[in-house]
Amino acid sequence: MQGRRPGESRPAAPAGAEALLRRLEWTVLKRLDGLLQGDYRTLLRGTGVDLADLREYQYGDDVRHIDWNVTARLQQPHVRQFHEDRDLTAWFLLDLSGSVHFGSGDVSKLAVSAGFVTALARVVTRHGNRVGALFYGGGEPGVDGLLRPGASRTHVLELLARMQRPAAKASTKAGGAGTALFDLLRTAEGVLQRRSLVFVVSDFISAPGWDEALGRLARRHDVVAVRLFDPAEMALPDVGLVTLEDAETGEQLFVDATDPAFRARYAALAEAAEAELADALGRAGVDLLELATDDDLLDALLRFADLRRRRAFGPGAHLAPLSSSAAMQGEAA
Repeated sequence: MQGRRPGESRPAAPAGAEALLRRLEWTVLKRLDGLLQGDYRTLLRGTGVDLADLREYQYGDDVRHIDWNVTARLQQPHVRQFHEDRDLTAWFLLDLSGSVHFGSGDVSKLAVSAGFVTALARVVTRHGNRVGALFYGGGEPGVDGLLRPGASRTHVLELLARMQRPAAKASTKAGGAGTALFDLLRTAEGVLQRRSLVFVVSDFISAPGWDEALGRLARRHDVVAVRLFDPAEMALPDVGLVTLEDAETGEQLFVDATDPAFRARYAALAEAAEAELADALGRAGVDLLELATDDDLLDALLRFADLRRRRAFGPGAHLAPLSSSAAMQGEAA
């Protein structure tokens, strides 16, 4: 794992990173400002020491926040809510392995990840908070990069540039090894010393055993699993005779995608994998946000905002502007 030594200068961000960040600032973040009406507490609600409110306990709440005196008096479990930290730190645990480079259309899962992470990192840093990142599978086996927390626009540019770096590589077949998210999550346990907002951004195509490490991380931090996927991974289209290749091991398989029975078996395996993933994330006890390669980035950020609102205020809470987001996107189109 590589970091930067004290006093070492930051490398200049590529022009492509600067252009993408500027485009996101103009096309996504300005629209997000209007839809959220400046209420970034929805996105970045922290866990400070100042009591903000009390509300009834909802499934999934941290039991450590239960106010037992109020619970005993009202005969109904209540949890404490706190003012957000003034110095919130957000960490991105980024899976950049070979499978994340896949995209059946013009957009890869890596491109979706880069757009979401960059936009969210800019939201965080614009309000004086810091972002850091751990990089997995960006050319070397295992965790191969660390970006210490920072709060500047230049810092976000460096984050984006380091995510884009693997895109120039043909593959990340590290000796034929597949992804082991356990390594990324175990490394994060040692690096993240204070409670943080943590985004695990991955397609979760990995060797088993990562869910326990994710659960341990969730007990110490506020964790959101950001799952990347492509529609073709759910159902194989009828594209004739094709050669499928594992992006990480290099293994190839020649298949007849015109065969309905083969496509049905493919869909059944995909459905079983989906159920297994849902079960693993449920055991870990983390929030889940799913991002498809055909998703609208603004819509994804609004879904995340609604997810945070539900977590903070209960399942009946909604963002008022959210119901009109589809209409606004239609007007913009």
